Amino acid sequence: MASNQHRPKTRLSLRSSTTVRYGSMSSEQPDVDASSVQTTSISLRRSYIAVAVLCYINLLNYMDRYTIAGVLLSIQKYFEIADSTSGLLQTVFICSFMFLAPVFGYLGDRYDRKLIMIAGLTVWIVTTLGSSFVKKSDFWVLVFTRALVGTGEASYSTIAPTIIGDLFTGNQRTLMISFFYIFIPVGSGLGYIMGATVANATGDWRWALRISPALGGLGLLFLVFLIPNPPRGASETQGGAKMGNTSYIEDIKYLLKNRSFVWSSFGVTAMAFVTGALAFWTPTFLSRAQVTQSLEPCNEEPCNPLDSYIFGAITVVTGVVGVFLGTYISKKLRDRLPNADPLICAVGMLSSSPCFFIAIILAATSIPATYTFIAIGETLLSLNWAILADILLYVVVPTRRATAEALQIMVCHLLGDAGSPYLIGAISDALRNYKPESLSWNFRRLEYGFLLCPFIGVLGGLFFLMTSLYIKEDRKAAELLTSGQAPAPPETSTESV
Repeated sequence: MASNQHRPKTRLSLRSSTTVRYGSMSSEQPDVDASSVQTTSISLRRSYIAVAVLCYINLLNYMDRYTIAGVLLSIQKYFEIADSTSGLLQTVFICSFMFLAPVFGYLGDRYDRKLIMIAGLTVWIVTTLGSSFVKKSDFWVLVFTRALVGTGEASYSTIAPTIIGDLFTGNQRTLMISFFYIFIPVGSGLGYIMGATVANATGDWRWALRISPALGGLGLLFLVFLIPNPPRGASETQGGAKMGNTSYIEDIKYLLKNRSFVWSSFGVTAMAFVTGALAFWTPTFLSRAQVTQSLEPCNEEPCNPLDSYIFGAITVVTGVVGVFLGTYISKKLRDRLPNADPLICAVGMLSSSPCFFIAIILAATSIPATYTFIAIGETLLSLNWAILADILLYVVVPTRRATAEALQIMVCHLLGDAGSPYLIGAISDALRNYKPESLSWNFRRLEYGFLLCPFIGVLGGLFFLMTSLYIKEDRKAAELLTSGQAPAPPETSTESV
């Protein structure tokens, strides 16, 4: 390869010859990024510390996100709101989160990622703390502040995985990504437990929203002083080509032509629909189930926070087991089976759906059996968390990963968990008029709404099977482009199809 001073700048893009379909390369880094990255190598010790800090902040993000679900019955009683209205608390959060994710994805591929995360975390801390001071007459203020919380989280969630991708590569990156994503179920479970515990101890659900911001202040200090800002593609382009930025339109075109990215994004969307609905409504659903079985006498909700504790503990344990099990299976099969990762995701989705269906049906007769099948289903679903993040990192070139993360977040939330809590609540409310004063019917109408989730899960499994058809080709294309070579166009012969 000729030296940079004798070689003119070259760009390979979607607008050039038909042989280059997967991205853009340049011989120099853009000036906009030159001052924002560290040119010196980052030690392995500092990289590990960076991952630990990113994991800690990810834990807080998901603790806060599901604290609301842990105290949902208390919120409904406090504001005197119906199921569909309470579902809006999650929907507005997810909506702001998904619509701003592309903005931060664009910025994250072009500007200082560390500063963007610092700004986003600051917004998250302030708005989360502010939401804990709403009065009984100000429900819509709570809705508004929850929307602003999504703004802060969008900046972090789109960028943090790309920094890990630039610090590590290969199996080591898979392991680090698994540590990062294991805090999704762990944080979710702790959010239920913390919310129920604090609300029960203080008698005021608003105190539950003040814990995460306090811990977030410590995370902000860690982020400022301990997180490096590695060059994009640093772990994969050492000694090779430097990757330059292209226009946002070119980035989107590249991603839409990346079939593995498209199909896996549809799969993630189905998974988000299921997890969002289950995470938000399960404690309430199980509390009503116990009233139906006369296991817990109750004349007025909320009845007993025990279900939030149990479901939170199940989520933590199954999340840890599922993520590490999925990572282990992936490492064992990846070398022998190039499309092992999407196949594992497909098996996880397809096998978890019957478990959730059985759990929903059994809730009316056996709470222990329901918890058992929920635990099995969540373990199978958690197989996918780290693998999905790794798929995105190795089928997308480094300078477009933040944009890819953002686009996937927008799609999966727009069609997934942005609407699923509200949709299930709306189904429940639509059936309420049949027996408006019946506590047992409160359970049944929510059960009928819940039955939508297993069928969406099957659809997600089919999307991951489609991903497995293209993953080998798209990964090779990304590797070639990252190393400075233009990949050949995909085969289009009848035999290939």
